[in-house]
Amino acid sequence: MKKLLSLALAAAFTTLTALAGDGSWGTDPDKGVAEAKGTNKLVLLDFTGSDWCGWCIKLNKEVFMQPEFQQYAKENLVLVELDFPRRKPQDVATKARNEALAAKYGVRGFPTIIVLNGEGKKVGELGYVKGGPSAFLAELKKIKS
Repeated sequence: MKKLLSLALAAAFTTLTALAGDGSWGTDPDKGVAEAKGTNKLVLLDFTGSDWCGWCIKLNKEVFMQPEFQQYAKENLVLVELDFPRRKPQDVATKARNEALAAKYGVRGFPTIIVLNGEGKKVGELGYVKGGPSAFLAELKKIKS
């Protein structure tokens, strides 16, 4: 039984590690901009209510968790999640920073996706896009060009 549990945990860890890769989500927008500048990528700021916002959860499942998006992100994006949870604990500094950034970018609802260039300048804005990763990436590519 212990061996089976160990194998299951190892498989889960391997899967999570593989999913994280280069396309993993950070939480520090300043680090995201610095990385984008050095790699010529765009920064995708995801303003989300991860534990209560239905459209945010839908965007995450339908787009962000899909292999097509993850592959594109690894090559073209620095991903930063700015969460506004209601049930999950969040430290005071993170909460204050996220609220300040929401005010700076005029975020009025969730999900809001702000796209920055490597200089930290806003170059686009998106929300939930119907149609899965292909439709979302098509809108994102319009911003990039």
